[in-house]
Amino acid sequence: MGGLAWAAGATSTADAAWMVGTAVAIVPALAWMIHALRRGRTGVDLIAVLSLGGTLAVHEYLAGSLVAVMLATGQALDSAAQHRASHDLRALLERAPRFAHRRTSGGLETVPVEQVHIGDVLQVNPGEVVPVDGLVRDGAAVLDEAVLTGEPTPVERAAEDPVRSGAVNAGSAFELRAGTSAAGSTYSGIVRLAQQASAERAPVVRLADRYATWFLPLAMLLAGAAWLITGTAVGAVSVLVVATPCPLLLAVPVAIVSGMSRASRIGVIIRDGAALENLGCASTAILDKTGTLTAGRPAVIEITTAPTNTPREVLRLAASLDQASPHVLAEAIVMHARRQNLALTEPREASEQPGRGMSGIVDGKRVEVGKLALPEEKPRWVSAALNRAVLDAAAIAWVSCEGDLQGAVLLRDPVRNDAPRTLKRLRRAGLHRLVMLTGDRAEPAREVATVLGLDWVHAERTPAGKVACVRDETTRATTIMVGDGVNDAPALAAATVGVAMGARGATASSEAADVVLTTDRLDRLADAMSIARRARGIAVQSAAIGMCLSIIAMGFAAFGRLPPAAGALLQEGIDITVITNALRALGRGRRDEPAVPPSTEDLLNHFASQQQKLRETLHLVRDTADLVSADPTSAKALTSLLQTREFLNRRLLPHEHAEEAQLYPALAGLMGSPDATATMSRMHAEIDRLSRRLGTHAEQAESHGHITSEQAQDLLATLYGLYAVLRLHFAQEEENYFVLADPDRTP
Repeated sequence: MGGLAWAAGATSTADAAWMVGTAVAIVPALAWMIHALRRGRTGVDLIAVLSLGGTLAVHEYLAGSLVAVMLATGQALDSAAQHRASHDLRALLERAPRFAHRRTSGGLETVPVEQVHIGDVLQVNPGEVVPVDGLVRDGAAVLDEAVLTGEPTPVERAAEDPVRSGAVNAGSAFELRAGTSAAGSTYSGIVRLAQQASAERAPVVRLADRYATWFLPLAMLLAGAAWLITGTAVGAVSVLVVATPCPLLLAVPVAIVSGMSRASRIGVIIRDGAALENLGCASTAILDKTGTLTAGRPAVIEITTAPTNTPREVLRLAASLDQASPHVLAEAIVMHARRQNLALTEPREASEQPGRGMSGIVDGKRVEVGKLALPEEKPRWVSAALNRAVLDAAAIAWVSCEGDLQGAVLLRDPVRNDAPRTLKRLRRAGLHRLVMLTGDRAEPAREVATVLGLDWVHAERTPAGKVACVRDETTRATTIMVGDGVNDAPALAAATVGVAMGARGATASSEAADVVLTTDRLDRLADAMSIARRARGIAVQSAAIGMCLSIIAMGFAAFGRLPPAAGALLQEGIDITVITNALRALGRGRRDEPAVPPSTEDLLNHFASQQQKLRETLHLVRDTADLVSADPTSAKALTSLLQTREFLNRRLLPHEHAEEAQLYPALAGLMGSPDATATMSRMHAEIDRLSRRLGTHAEQAESHGHITSEQAQDLLATLYGLYAVLRLHFAQEEENYFVLADPDRTP
């Protein structure tokens, strides 16, 4: 209105309009100043009030109205930035399921999600959010888990597969058996965190406030100097006008909350700005072992059998009986058998004795699985199984049929495939010290630490002992503690930043943590650290640039080179610039990992799937070596050797040759040089050499009808060498190559 009146030549009317606008702006400016003083912030808002009052006093009404517009614009920009930055967090609340379709004897009934009980059968319709954690009852479910994992590709869950609340049904309707209540589900835990996640001031924001404590006296000093230099109060008002950087300081929390939003998009929920800022400057990480560095789920690593039995039959008996057990080891045995497509029998009269194992009838015979009594005179295969369990830090499930020991299933919690690469990325992100903290025994803990290259290990620690270790590390450096169990919660709370592996539900560790990884992927921690460091750097950069530009403008104003109206326009430009710069924290930034083309990702997933199946049969090589070592001339040793040759020629070598021809050229292009895969190609050559050598031994033994004594020593070296090379080769490919692909993407 003032501008229109001025353009029409009615200068008095224009001045009146601008004066009213300035006077009106003083009221909210006073309110913002009082609010800031209550929060412990001083200086900036006081300068705004003084500049508005000063423009009225010296009749610079246009400058006053521009300052008013600047303040309003800054508040609007900050509000819009926070709205955009926290969009992902608010979306979690908006998408929270409120109702569920429960199946009853009378059909379907729609009930509030709070009324869902464990064991209820629910129907999830197309497009609906899964209301609680549970298992797919039958058929298959196609789910969009982007909100939980940050991955856009739908995934398929078969019958009896676990499903987490918060996923969206991207296929046809399916039935779900509830495994938790609504309050205990994954999505409810994430929502509780989202409700607490807000743009709280981080230490870097308080740093900006400390700038304001000396910025106010500097502004007042320059304003007084301007009055003396120019001889008029207008010069002083000009300095105060350009010293009004309220939106400037708001750019810092905008950068922080933008970083929080960026993290939420990849499945990392950060409670507040202080957690993000500390995450960005941490130098020590303490990591729990089970569920953090390891998968947290036991897996079958080997099956040892009596001479009269076979590994497949022992596994079939154990898995058939263990179908009736909820024990975590039993679940691992059943899953391993199903992956090998074994036909399992429904057990009868199954019962479980706590601490001992399962007993029941399978195929009309009494079968027992678990901790069984061993004979005083242990057969050689039993002693070998016990020795391997000690060396591999594995648990043993003995299998007996009609009272006779048939075999042993060895299980161990494996190291995560992504752990070695993630720890290297964490070191590149600025972590100088990596420590393992576990309640497990020292031997398996040290083995994991050696494989991963950790700096220190604290083993056999109680929850109280864990807290003491974390507090000791925290006194020396800004410390991250990563864990997933209930017993980790006190340690997470004691660390500078507690990080919970919260993908498996709302545990006490998730509630105590400052950061929650909503997907069961440790590499998200490295991503979150990169985001935090970038957001913190942008926040400091925004504050420094804005303050420097304001001081330069104040210098010009002090010498009368910048009138109030022009200064107000310039200051608004500065504020908009730094807030816009702060919004860069929403972007991706420089990628720490190479971008994988879809075609290469399909290859990675294809070969990773093949290799997993090969790994499950790899024990055949070592089993053959054991038979040759026990009695090289036996018919069983020859049969096993021929089976190993068949496995190598028909399955393993074609897989390795296909990798060399298809996968490695694609990876060389991705990594920028053919030399990037040269070491792995050399491993392929060694596998070929040892396989040919073994084939020659097999031909000679076949022609003689048995393995000759002259062959035995070299054949043993070949078998054990091939087994060691294959295990190392598989581990290197999984850690260096296969982790680059999205595990939920299928070719």
